[in-house]
Amino acid sequence: MKKFVNDPKMYVPDMLKGIALANPDTLRYEPKYNLIMRAGGPNPNKVSIIQGSGSGHEPAHVMTVGRGMLDAACPGDVFAAPPMDYVYETTKLMASPKGVLLLVNNYTGDRMAFEMAQEMAASDGINVKTLFIDDDVAVQDSTWTVGRRGVAGNFFVMKAVGAASEAGASLDELVRIGEKVDSVTRTMGIALTSCTPPAKGSPLFELGEDEIEVGVGIHGEPGRRRAKLTTADEMTDEMLEAVVNDLPFVAGDRVALMINGLGGTPISELYILYGHAHDELTRRGITVGRSYVGEYCTSLDMAGASLTLVRLDDEIEGLLAAPAEIAAHVF
Repeated sequence: MKKFVNDPKMYVPDMLKGIALANPDTLRYEPKYNLIMRAGGPNPNKVSIIQGSGSGHEPAHVMTVGRGMLDAACPGDVFAAPPMDYVYETTKLMASPKGVLLLVNNYTGDRMAFEMAQEMAASDGINVKTLFIDDDVAVQDSTWTVGRRGVAGNFFVMKAVGAASEAGASLDELVRIGEKVDSVTRTMGIALTSCTPPAKGSPLFELGEDEIEVGVGIHGEPGRRRAKLTTADEMTDEMLEAVVNDLPFVAGDRVALMINGLGGTPISELYILYGHAHDELTRRGITVGRSYVGEYCTSLDMAGASLTLVRLDDEIEGLLAAPAEIAAHVF
């Protein structure tokens, strides 16, 4: 393993410290709870939005804290859900008179931590609700989650509810918006290589030099099948076909198209995938209204990519177009 790392046990705290020091005017770091939050604490005029999952998916979620996005993120260790008490303490620290919305990618450990924290916070009198995100079409179920997994499509939920919260929307309205965006968002990924968690020091799984994992999860979970490496266009077609047919997306739809890198893929390759996906959507009569190419939800150093489509309407597109200021600089 060759990584810029000191003590693997300090990988996440060292990263969080660096994020806060690089953004001293906008972010605050609370080491006790692995917490990155907006400077100044909760805003009494808006609902606080919190998300957290295992680390290793950066910029999700600790680099998406800021105006128009998250108010706080409390990650766990690499690929591990945050402890329940971290979520609970974060919820208490960020409690606003307008309430707290917890965003949760649909994995068993994350659900348990956030649901327990919600119950404890509610017993303290905090107005808190939870929204689950499950955009991955690759598998219906897995050993890592109950139902579909939450992957790169979570960024569209964050962006939409973040914009609405900034405009003063109520907690119930944010839940409605988040559920709406999640319901029209679909994602599929392909891995070219495995990834190496710092604490493990070796790849999570093995892929042959000519093999790909079709439908891989962001923690290295198996996908739909293992296949032979083929051309960029053919891999794009595989992801696009799975996503388009799932909702389904149809001629006349206007969509947001995201090509997300999984951590080890050059941006040039992501644009190759994007170009073909855009052409193919146009051929199907589907209009690309908004475009996203880059790293939004990664899997450490995994080479690979995912494709996400969101069916747009005036409300969703307006929220996605609203300004945001975050450490990741991806919006």
